[in-house]
Amino acid sequence: MKIFWTLLRRELGTFFLSLTGYVIIAAVTLIVGSTFVMLIHNMGTKPFAMPVTQLFFNSFMFWLLVILVAPAITMRLFALEKASGTFETLMTTSVGDLQVVAAKFTAAVFFYMVTWLPTLVGLAIIQCFTNQPKLDPGVVGGMYLGIFLSGCLFLAIGCLASALTKSQMVAAMLSLAVGVILFILAYMAQVLPDAAESATGALYYFNLFKHMEDFTRGVVDTRTVIFYATAAFLFLFLTLRVVESRRWK
Repeated sequence: MKIFWTLLRRELGTFFLSLTGYVIIAAVTLIVGSTFVMLIHNMGTKPFAMPVTQLFFNSFMFWLLVILVAPAITMRLFALEKASGTFETLMTTSVGDLQVVAAKFTAAVFFYMVTWLPTLVGLAIIQCFTNQPKLDPGVVGGMYLGIFLSGCLFLAIGCLASALTKSQMVAAMLSLAVGVILFILAYMAQVLPDAAESATGALYYFNLFKHMEDFTRGVVDTRTVIFYATAAFLFLFLTLRVVESRRWK
């Protein structure tokens, strides 16, 4: 466990002690802030039927951020170390493959959640300057649970992409491509008619829009939680196998 925490501190240091990490945080804050400004302008002082959490986190802008931020965070995790030669040095020390993958993924998730902290400020501003009902703590908790679970899935995809190549750009493009595919599947699940029960049943678990809508209303479906956890675990398992494959080269 001590080795894991050492690796975790090392990975967090690469995020918070580099300019790249703060550029990502600033970009997300700028986009989120601009979106909240538009929401306030459109709301005015009239009560709105839909909760504030649903307005933003069910929008295209939210998913655009998730799809773009995840590759930006994960592309360097393995690819940069492979390109610089430090990865082989790291793996020859007394650390396990699982510890390395777990530490890198945990650091990525922690940094990802930090980038979303400014949304709390946005929600507080909307509460102050619009005539909206007070947000329920359960709704806010569900909202951040949705952010966490969706982030885990896309970050796990990014970890696998980074482990497959030495090029950060290639890793980012691979992660982005899979993210876009998931977005398309989610859109298909959203627009397919209910008559196609077999198709919509199979696509239900890929309906990211519906999942996030439930979370932003404070509704936690265990099927959705299991889906995100299983999918993230699958991509992390594949990442571990890719890391372990170096032993056979």
